[in-house]
Amino acid sequence: MNAPVTSFREQGSQDSGRRLDFEQRRNIEQALWMHDRGWILGTPGGRPWTLSRSKRGLEALVALILLLALAPLLLAIALAVKLSSRGPVLFVQERTGFRGRRFGMFKFRTMVANAETLKDSLRHLNKHGADAIDFKIDRDPRVTSIGRLLRRTSLDELPNLINVVRGDMRLVGPRPTSFKASRYQMEHLGRLSIYPGITGLWQVSGRSDIDFNERVLLDMDYIQRQGPMLDLIILLRTPIEVLRGQGAA
Repeated sequence: MNAPVTSFREQGSQDSGRRLDFEQRRNIEQALWMHDRGWILGTPGGRPWTLSRSKRGLEALVALILLLALAPLLLAIALAVKLSSRGPVLFVQERTGFRGRRFGMFKFRTMVANAETLKDSLRHLNKHGADAIDFKIDRDPRVTSIGRLLRRTSLDELPNLINVVRGDMRLVGPRPTSFKASRYQMEHLGRLSIYPGITGLWQVSGRSDIDFNERVLLDMDYIQRQGPMLDLIILLRTPIEVLRGQGAA
């Protein structure tokens, strides 16, 4: 591996090591071999699009502009959440991102305040199976009335833009999971070789209607085909899928 990519691979290895065992870390490192060509010239040794400063800077700028432009809407949603039920306006959930690192992802709260403590008691209703690592419930009883509307329209995810500005996420990339990387199967770890995103191939290809294995296949397909044009296509298709409401939980 050439010097630029080696430098990237060494970045944060100590942080990742506290969370993953040797075999898991090695699997993520092997996935980085997909990223051995620069996105501009396609020559070995450059930074790929998903890990480039260009994508980081451009998407952070777009996210900041959107936060400012949508400020009145964000304020209205915050007020509706606050008046609809007790609890904070924003819900900060631990998610798994780049190289298995955990970070707090911002969303508008759509559930009752003690939703996390009720999770285990509802695991038998999980649409993916009681023992599945992915957790989705149709007509989740923990969701508030305003929360159902926010989820159906995906407006609850607008605060994710804060994570893009902070650098935890990108606009386009694999959706970060709530479960830790230590629960991933070995064949799943490749999706952690890039930063997670607000939207991606999963969201425009069925959203929550597909299981985690299928999501990983889409994530790896995105990594293989990565580029600014693919990101633009995904971003343009996302509002269409949101309006259709396909797979919204």
